[in-house]
Amino acid sequence: MSDPTDPDDAAGGSAPCMLHDIGPDGAPMDRQQATDVARWRKAERERLLALRAALSVEERARVAVDIGREVDRLLQSRPESIVSVYWPIRAEPDLRSWMHAASDRGLRLALPVAVALGEPLTFREWRPGCRMVRGLWKILYPADGAEVLPTAALAPLVGFDAGCYRLGYGGGFFDRTLAALRPRPLVIGVGYAQTRIPTIFPQPHDVPMDWIVTGSEASRARQA
Repeated sequence: MSDPTDPDDAAGGSAPCMLHDIGPDGAPMDRQQATDVARWRKAERERLLALRAALSVEERARVAVDIGREVDRLLQSRPESIVSVYWPIRAEPDLRSWMHAASDRGLRLALPVAVALGEPLTFREWRPGCRMVRGLWKILYPADGAEVLPTAALAPLVGFDAGCYRLGYGGGFFDRTLAALRPRPLVIGVGYAQTRIPTIFPQPHDVPMDWIVTGSEASRARQA
């Protein structure tokens, strides 16, 4: 069954910015190629999610600690940052302990809010102990936090490639949001080293991460 909210679903609605049929140079893309990439991504996403879920609790906890330490290093030059994090689902690296420690140090944090299908995310400030409610897909976000614009954003990865492109869940929310944010925040993709793949076959709507952090290997910076 097709999902009209999924930019990787060729049978559904338009991709972010309506760019599915336009190449980076403005020339028309091969629609069959786009369909083949969409089908491949769906299968690869399922494989990587299963791989991630099979990691031990101990391994995931260790990676989360190492990711938090590396994120601190990358943010050292941005003491006034507002950092968008995420509430972990489906075996994503759980950074909630890091969030509490970072907040105690005075770092301002926010969580993304999915307002509606097909719309960019908004961001609400998060503090330890704040009241949380459930949004789309029952993902928690701060009920009363002020709406803010992040200067840095952590993006969970289903998969990633050498070009710092992110394979997400397929809803297009993050790419759509980055396309709309001005100024663009520093974007750090976080995930597991085991989910690195040769390429996600980037499409025009895909937005590369500035950094990829896995905690198990050296962080990757996007090449300009």
